[in-house]
Amino acid sequence: MTTTTKNNTLDSILSQVSSGSSFSDLRKSSRDFLEKNGLPAIKEEEYKFTAITKKLENSISDFSFAKKASLNNEIIQSHMFGGFEGDLLVFNNGFFEKELSTISNNGYTLSLISDAKPELLGKIAATEKDPFVALNNISFGDGIYLKVSKNQKVEKPILFLFLNQSNDGQVINSRILIEVEDNAEVTFLEDSVSLDGKTYFSNMVTEIKVGQNSQVHYNRLQNESKNAITVNNTETDIHRDAVFTSVVISLSGDMVRNNLSLNLLDSGCEGNMYGLYLLNGKTHVDNHTNVDHTKPHAQSNELYKGVLADSSRGVFNGKIFVRQDAQKTNAFQQNNNILLSEDAIVNTKPQLEIWADDVKCSHGCTTGQLDEEALFYLRARGLGKEQARGMLLYAFTGEVMDHISDEAFQNHIVNIVQNRLGSNF
Repeated sequence: MTTTTKNNTLDSILSQVSSGSSFSDLRKSSRDFLEKNGLPAIKEEEYKFTAITKKLENSISDFSFAKKASLNNEIIQSHMFGGFEGDLLVFNNGFFEKELSTISNNGYTLSLISDAKPELLGKIAATEKDPFVALNNISFGDGIYLKVSKNQKVEKPILFLFLNQSNDGQVINSRILIEVEDNAEVTFLEDSVSLDGKTYFSNMVTEIKVGQNSQVHYNRLQNESKNAITVNNTETDIHRDAVFTSVVISLSGDMVRNNLSLNLLDSGCEGNMYGLYLLNGKTHVDNHTNVDHTKPHAQSNELYKGVLADSSRGVFNGKIFVRQDAQKTNAFQQNNNILLSEDAIVNTKPQLEIWADDVKCSHGCTTGQLDEEALFYLRARGLGKEQARGMLLYAFTGEVMDHISDEAFQNHIVNIVQNRLGSNF
């Protein structure tokens, strides 16, 4: 058992949870787990570089669950990116706003988890995997259950727009459960927005089942205020001949923790993970990824890149497990970082654990500064220092952004990144 600690944060949240609420079995087992183990302490290996429990205790003054903010279509449209064509699902401090959403139901069905009560809830994201999964289990009021029907291709992307603001409480709990049936295809976009600059804690769990021979693209943009504290747990079960691709772009926040797990459960499946963290100020982003190869003839690809300025901090911990039965596995993992300041820090730890003997696996990491020879070459051809610097950094980051599956969302993110790089952070 990992080393954890009980604290005022946990006690404050536990005191708000009603024992008679929905999902009683899941909530009870999660509460028992938390009461026994607590939230992560700095001594815990998985959180040794990200003291999020201490951050919560020092930054959050009201551990009440946030209530809905005042929203209307004008506010929503002001936070939309240009060129978007698809379905829009709006979340107000973690609560789904059906009346403010645009739902076509073309190829999929949507309901509240409490109405559907699917047995998958809490089965893909195991309570004991991470204390913040357990914390979400006891805290979320409701969530959405989105099911893509068998043999359906959802032609247009589905956007999850999270609008967050501390409102009579600073704790926001969001829950999404997605089931993609066999031979289906869908693209999800996720954008989280701070409605003001106030401090809040967002704790989100997303569970995704990818059926046989299906393709799922999940693109996430994190660009909240400098006072946002965020934990995202995304857990996937990927079945035979299915492909799941994740792209996570982290640009802002106070402290951000992303836990992403791909469970490759059968032969022929493929998991892809791409990430970019472009950080300045004192922003802290921690990406923990996990790929579990359990059967033969599956493959995984992972590329995370970071650019860090000022006193920002990045953490990358990527694990690849290759089980004994997972012969003919092909797994690739790479983490590359550029530090633009002497005060910027990155902690990187790529890991492989292999029990099979007929596999192709590789991992690696690099951390350094901009190539001075390349910078000199560009300046010698008439470019200014900042222009040359921005061009090199964009070339470095573009390899990740190229994997964003929706053109409008990609253009939106590229514009943000270019503006950030062009302004010298």
